[in-house]
Amino acid sequence: MALFASLSERLNHIFSKLTKRGKLTELEIRTAMREVRIALLEADVNIKVAKQFIADVSEKAVGQEVLQSLNPAQQVVKIVNEELIALMGPGNAKLEVSPKPPTVIMMCGLQGAGKTTLCGKLALLLKKQGKKPLLVACDIYRPAAIEQLKVVGGKADTEVFEKGTQAPARTSRQAVEYALKMGYDTVIIDTAGRLHIDDALMKELEDIEKAVTVTEILLTVDAMTGQDAVTVAETFNARLGVTGVILTKLDGDTRGGACLSIKAVTGKPIKFIGVGEKLTDLEPFYPDRMASRILGMGDVLSLIEKAQEAVTEQQAKEMERKMRENSFTLTDYLSQFEALKKMGGASALMGMLPGSKLKLKEGDLDEKKMERTRAIILSMTPRERDNPQIINSSRKRRIALGSGTTVQEINQLLKQFEQTKLLMKQMKSGKGRMRLPF
Repeated sequence: MALFASLSERLNHIFSKLTKRGKLTELEIRTAMREVRIALLEADVNIKVAKQFIADVSEKAVGQEVLQSLNPAQQVVKIVNEELIALMGPGNAKLEVSPKPPTVIMMCGLQGAGKTTLCGKLALLLKKQGKKPLLVACDIYRPAAIEQLKVVGGKADTEVFEKGTQAPARTSRQAVEYALKMGYDTVIIDTAGRLHIDDALMKELEDIEKAVTVTEILLTVDAMTGQDAVTVAETFNARLGVTGVILTKLDGDTRGGACLSIKAVTGKPIKFIGVGEKLTDLEPFYPDRMASRILGMGDVLSLIEKAQEAVTEQQAKEMERKMRENSFTLTDYLSQFEALKKMGGASALMGMLPGSKLKLKEGDLDEKKMERTRAIILSMTPRERDNPQIINSSRKRRIALGSGTTVQEINQLLKQFEQTKLLMKQMKSGKGRMRLPF
């Protein structure tokens, strides 16, 4: 996921010019800050937010401590990083938990922001944390909305409570009573959206809030809409008192304006971000990690968390043993590709690595090539995967036919695999580390 690629590239270009100059003057810093301001505005950051951000950074950056330091350019980047964190944070805002179960979460937002799917994503995330969530269908207007929630609930292995098209406030009250009876500790209410904000929508949400004790009112906004997302958040917050925001579609062509402006404009924290279409593509929002990624410094902590989710400790130990004993097979090689896929793919992971702003050679992270490699291994028999030396010409032709590839590609894979084994033999295995095949 190339989060805010354009903004990140612009900022890195600006700061690289400062780095080349060594000692800096106040004029040079202020000139750079003007460029940063333009970059923020082009990224659709709220104009008042951009103006205040530059004022805060400039005030600290032109101080004597920075100007007289050994590396003033690094000091300026450090200040920008700190101010970005303050703008979006300062820290991870966790979900509130009701002292008396169940915790009731009301999901709201406009149509098209991905709210219903997000309910399933949140339910799955809470289940991983040991919670027992119940989904509640209160969108009684949009065609097939209830059925969509049932499908999403089925994928998340979470029960859906629905009472057809009766009043959403009544359904919400009955759902909380049902949750108490059945031992559910969290109730997630999927409310109706509109194409625009109107009084009928707001009154319905206010009626739900009066009918049940709501712990969290989470607003879903589409990050791709930029400043419109900020306006929506401001309006919802004025009527309902939103407790947090979930930004969706951050894996798309997002300029960054909404992410950098919402907290400053509404005072409400971003609690989660949607980074893909799969139910697992919902992450807690960490301002410091996001700031680091915007500045091209990577996000190693998120990378580690994804690795821990994709590979169990037992699997990591087993892989370490195989590497140490040089008994690594093509089956293991395939499992590495599967783990990589679970973590979001190579491109997504590269965006989390420090220095990922550096341009890679074309084909270095060819996702299609990785899929073809996977298809080749899946077309082999278990015996061939464990003993690739038995793969002769006739076997190669059969594998090529089964995988839709060529004999040349199979030769390349076998050569690459042998080189990987040789590299692993030479490499000192780190305890619990996962080796990726790229």
